[in-house]
Amino acid sequence: MAKTSMVNREIRRQRVIRKYAGKRSELKNQLRDPNLGFEEKAELRRKFQSLPRDASPTRLRNRCRITGRPHGYYRKFGLARNKLREAAMRGDIPGLVKASW
Repeated sequence: MAKTSMVNREIRRQRVIRKYAGKRSELKNQLRDPNLGFEEKAELRRKFQSLPRDASPTRLRNRCRITGRPHGYYRKFGLARNKLREAAMRGDIPGLVKASW
């Protein structure tokens, strides 16, 4: 199990990302406009940089839904490798079978 504080931090980051998603995308679109002058772009850049750091989606870390483990994460299933294996052995994941050759 991951530390509860780390899992809670990720949940808080997800909320902040959702809260500022519209404002971030709007500012980014305005910054891409080639017709803006230097002063306008500088003002937009200042506004963009004044947003919280946690509003950036790149600060998120993929974690297992069950344990919160950050490593060995399978994006397709949303689980870490050990919990994925346990779920597959129980037959909880349709179509996933243990390899044998």
